[in-house]
Amino acid sequence: MFLSVFDMFKVGIGPSSSHTMGPMVAAARFLDMMRASPFEFHGLRASLHGSLAFTGVGHATDRATILGLGGFVAHDYDDEKAEAFLAELNKTHKMHPEGLGELHFDPKADMIFDYDHALPGHANGMILMATDAQGDVILKQVFYSIGGGFVVTEEELAAGKATDEGDPVPFPFKSAAEMLEMAKASGKSIAEMKRANEISRGCSESLAKGTARIWQVMNDCINRGLERDGILPGGLKVRRRAKGIYDALMAERGLNQTAPHTINDWMSVYAMAVNEENAAGGQVVTAPTNGAAGTLPAVIRYYLDHVPGASEAHVEDFLLTAAAIAGLVKYNASISGAEAGCQAEVGSAAAMSAAGLCAVMGGTPEQVENAAEIALEHHLGMTCDPVKGLVQVPCIERNGLAAIKAVSAASLALRGDGQHFVPLDACIETMRQTGADMHDKYKETSLGGLAVNVPNC
Repeated sequence: MFLSVFDMFKVGIGPSSSHTMGPMVAAARFLDMMRASPFEFHGLRASLHGSLAFTGVGHATDRATILGLGGFVAHDYDDEKAEAFLAELNKTHKMHPEGLGELHFDPKADMIFDYDHALPGHANGMILMATDAQGDVILKQVFYSIGGGFVVTEEELAAGKATDEGDPVPFPFKSAAEMLEMAKASGKSIAEMKRANEISRGCSESLAKGTARIWQVMNDCINRGLERDGILPGGLKVRRRAKGIYDALMAERGLNQTAPHTINDWMSVYAMAVNEENAAGGQVVTAPTNGAAGTLPAVIRYYLDHVPGASEAHVEDFLLTAAAIAGLVKYNASISGAEAGCQAEVGSAAAMSAAGLCAVMGGTPEQVENAAEIALEHHLGMTCDPVKGLVQVPCIERNGLAAIKAVSAASLALRGDGQHFVPLDACIETMRQTGADMHDKYKETSLGGLAVNVPNC
């Protein structure tokens, strides 16, 4: 089983990896299908189903789909160009994707929110269609956005493409137990095994440059979030809080009157800065999703800014270790809130962060596995119930609390010898079963929990 560090950490835009980035990726794939088709197309349509329909407006799913059909991609997204494109489209109902000529698309008529018909493969389903001059559909494809920006067609899902193993790698662990066995046999750390797997599919130079860029984008996102204030978009009128908290923390530095628990505020403010940027549609890195994008960068920043002896040279090991844990969770359970609730998003992020921190602080593979298990175990059962379908309440603060849990989990694991009662594999399987049993209204539909018990406006 191999999922690259660049699969788990993808540069994109907010507010959601599965509801914003995924539909944009699906649209790009559909354009490629159209370019490869012998038909002459005159128009486009899109239909959103399941969770994509119920929380699509709050997650900007319609906007992302339209932009994707217009040729925009997440990794080099230009907001000014996007706004100009949407303004022109609303006036003319015409778009011009590269290589496809002029296509008709009326956002009000051709973007359909189908609340009544869920698609069978996954909660995040969408249908993209191309029409002829008479308006008849002549090309159609069902896509599923399966979490973290990963997208598969219905045919790929049925064929098991979502868990495709690909070419062999040196350390093909599919479970935490196998990971620990391979680490013991090889004498390598989890990061070293993951690095060997990555290099077998690429090269060490591209790995180093790629992971450096991932951290740069994460850190830039933190810094932007710490500098900006105002009201977040979407109608809830949620205030940005990270800048105010950060300014207060900076003012308190050096006063020798700060309570020890204030370190929790530092962890939280780093995470909140990222998730406020995500809520505003800014550039973030999936970690493993956009809704959980703040936890891991916050823990890295905590490590670099507050842990004696920390070094940025260890960030690659942190990311590789975290990606190894993320791969196990995705392969054996889910990282999708629409599939398994927030335990699959923020819970996974906490496990990844705890493992990464434990590794760079000298933890053994057994201690790293223990850290990931502690963090995930104490997020089991967490629902995904965003108010008004926005990735704001409770998502922003939730990332901060997950960062605190991750650091605590790593610290507890480092105090032990790696021996513990609940294996990480058992915890991941419990998360999968809990997600399967969880009522759909608690899985990113905004039909239950806080979403219905807190006023939406």
